[in-house]
Amino acid sequence: MALSLGWLSALVAGVFSAHVLQTLCFPYFWRDLLFLLKVVRYGARLELCKLTCRVRTVLDRFVQQARRIPDKPFVIFEGRVHTYRDVERRSNRLAHVFLETVKLKKGDCVALLMNNEPDFLCAWFGLAKVGCSVAFLNTNIKSKSLLHCFNCCGARTLVVGSDLVDCLDDILGSLLEDNIQVWAMKGQSEHPQVHSLLDKIDAASDQPVPAGLRATTSLKSPTLYIFTSGTTGLPKAAVITHLQSLKAAAGFWAFGATGDDVMYIPLPLYHSAASLIGIGGTIELGATCVLKKKFSASQFWNDCRKHDVTVFQYIGELCRYLCNQPETAEDRVHKVRMGVGNGLRQDVWRDFHSRFGGVKMCEVYGSTEGNLCFMNHIGKIGTVGRSNSFYRLLFKYDLVKYDMVNDEPVKDAYGFCQRVEKGETGLLLSKVSPLSPFFGYAGSKQLTERKLMRNVFVKGDAHFNTGDLMAEDQEGFICFRDRVGDTFRWKGENVATTEVTETLGLVDFIQEVNVYGVEVRGHEGRAGMAAVIVRPGRALDGRKLFEHVMRDVPAYARPLFIRLQEVMEMTSTFKQQKFQLVQSGFDPSATSDPLYVLDYQQESYVPLTDAIYRSILAGERKL
Repeated sequence: MALSLGWLSALVAGVFSAHVLQTLCFPYFWRDLLFLLKVVRYGARLELCKLTCRVRTVLDRFVQQARRIPDKPFVIFEGRVHTYRDVERRSNRLAHVFLETVKLKKGDCVALLMNNEPDFLCAWFGLAKVGCSVAFLNTNIKSKSLLHCFNCCGARTLVVGSDLVDCLDDILGSLLEDNIQVWAMKGQSEHPQVHSLLDKIDAASDQPVPAGLRATTSLKSPTLYIFTSGTTGLPKAAVITHLQSLKAAAGFWAFGATGDDVMYIPLPLYHSAASLIGIGGTIELGATCVLKKKFSASQFWNDCRKHDVTVFQYIGELCRYLCNQPETAEDRVHKVRMGVGNGLRQDVWRDFHSRFGGVKMCEVYGSTEGNLCFMNHIGKIGTVGRSNSFYRLLFKYDLVKYDMVNDEPVKDAYGFCQRVEKGETGLLLSKVSPLSPFFGYAGSKQLTERKLMRNVFVKGDAHFNTGDLMAEDQEGFICFRDRVGDTFRWKGENVATTEVTETLGLVDFIQEVNVYGVEVRGHEGRAGMAAVIVRPGRALDGRKLFEHVMRDVPAYARPLFIRLQEVMEMTSTFKQQKFQLVQSGFDPSATSDPLYVLDYQQESYVPLTDAIYRSILAGERKL
């Protein structure tokens, strides 16, 4: 008896010691393990679908939910409730119109240019039901870029929202010359060659079209094209497969959301965050979403209280806008328990918690086209994701040394990249493998190849180049540091410096341009700035440059600052030098070069004085 008690005491002491040791040395062990098991279980289900040829898509899941919970609110938009049945039937009507009137067929690609509204979803689902892939067009892009998008994805049909038809005035002739048919979400069209859809929807059947039209035998078949900015300048059409859509749709679920949650989606649906994670995640759970046409900081919390919102999507800039709103007695009167998004700065994160309560902020890291995703399921402030030995077994990634001055990875004597130590900043690369495929971009194999780095550690390997500088601390938390190369992020959008450079280069008095992003205190990302050399015998015309920029450059990509130079510095590899320009920023006291700032009131670029500079830093001047 005494011996048994002795063994039992020893066992209890051992378990207790192991628990204490695990808590002290591996505090996140069980949370990491349970989260990864949850994700792996979902992934295994997808792999099983591939093996059994029973491919279930996000659209199939929506149809299933419409049968299971037909009367449940799916989308709440501008106070009006649209149930799962409502959206199912309207998308069926659109599918019939697309088949019988527009004469679309399975395999066609259709471009969708619409702002956030329920008919965006109905058109998207209706097109998918007849077997079409859909290209989401960014509503901010201008004429040249818009035409380029059609060439990328091969779309021969455009569906445009009623409020965006006028935006096509500059390119409508070119679209029609290219035999691209244009259909507007209107009851009647003022233009004889722009066809109307709404009058035809009312007369169409709301019964389902044959399910075989949407059926697919492979999860790797393209279903969407979502446009991203890149180093090539013009937007690139990232190929989104059914596999990527299903993975994104599991995001809310992975973080612990349920069908009882009400999601708030203020981000544009043409981006993957709102469409794939937001709408896809709502469908996966059978939940309800409140869809906003456009984010409004002043309406956000009133909307959340009115609709009992529990989960919201964000980008870091959105949370900063909320924190900058005047404080009220109702700041903590809400049911929001979780935010899912990316780009949240540490200071804004803390301010948000302090003011609005303990909302769990779930950061997600990953690009639209990328093959790697980090998820901060722990909720540690200031980190974009979490890694550990379990994660590394499944997903192969590395941080490699990067030379910021010459804008290239550091190589060893054999020409291979060098891994950084824990805590050091490095370029994030993700190995391309059957488990982590890279589907690339539509329209050009060269664009896909440029995003890959080969022979990174051994001959023959291939890695996806994220273009992001990251750091991983001793506990495995991942922190975002900066973007490299020819892109930066502003107002929640990726800005391609090459595209802006080409557009500015069309101004007659400009000889050479170097576009880059600079940090602005109190703002997420980097604001656009352009170093400019003026042609001999010419002078900077601030008003003319303003008019050109307003007409041809999307709002988020407009250079807010101009720096006049006499000579453009180059790197040792004959690329434009950006590092020193980025470091000096837009401080007039840091350079003798003349600086200018975009002034919307004067409708011109005006000299950047010390007083204007101080007002920008103090947050008194709107950017």
